[in-house]
Amino acid sequence: MATTIASKSGLRPLNFEVFAENMPYLSDIFRSNWFRPEGYLRLMPMYSSLGVNTDPILVEHLGLVEYQKAWAYQREIQAGVTEGSQPNTLILLEHPSVYTAGRRTEDHERPVDGTPVIDVDRGGKITWHGEGQIVGYPIIKLRNRNDVVGFVREVETGLIAACAELGVNTERYCERSGVWIRDEKGDRKIAAIGIRIAKGVTMHGFALNVNPDMTAYDRISPCGFTDTGVTSLSRESGKDISVSEVLPIIERHVLIALDRIAI
Repeated sequence: MATTIASKSGLRPLNFEVFAENMPYLSDIFRSNWFRPEGYLRLMPMYSSLGVNTDPILVEHLGLVEYQKAWAYQREIQAGVTEGSQPNTLILLEHPSVYTAGRRTEDHERPVDGTPVIDVDRGGKITWHGEGQIVGYPIIKLRNRNDVVGFVREVETGLIAACAELGVNTERYCERSGVWIRDEKGDRKIAAIGIRIAKGVTMHGFALNVNPDMTAYDRISPCGFTDTGVTSLSRESGKDISVSEVLPIIERHVLIALDRIAI
């Protein structure tokens, strides 16, 4: 199987067998055919605008991946980052339609029609993932292993900067995590964040609505909120914005944020 690898000179074909030999922990994920044809890896050291760099962060663009498989893959990477056998990693992907419930989800916040929900080991409450939504899983070793709030705030900063580049002004909501639009139309969440940290290494992450089917949120109380709405980049901008258009922007801004807190 062939895949592609991105470098400063752009994407180039890469022989799978050679790649698997050098990075054997990725061989199973390639062989399992989890990816869309456009899935690829980006391997390069990333530097913040301040000129400070961490060790290289591996960025994996995985296309459309079933949630349970991606969750299992996250756990493998987190174990490797913890023991030092794998680099800090940012996974960017989409999921087929699925509801996931964090540890604080209450029964009345779940779908009332029996729609399946996957209970997961992250913080937060229930949310939805689906095509048209970029999901990011930063799996990094934190400089301050106990600074959960600082990690969430940096991820929010990266997402806010990415939205601004796309012409959508967003902000934090101090009492509530994630990225929001707050104006005369009300409070609307455009990106959700839910994480888990073990031994100073993060997993799970964020979900940014680009152009998904927003009706999926009608079955739940997203993140447990009943007094706010949800929205997307396409809805707020009034333009048809694609995931492929947003991915490189998200990658760049989130990596700059991670550079400030990763070791």
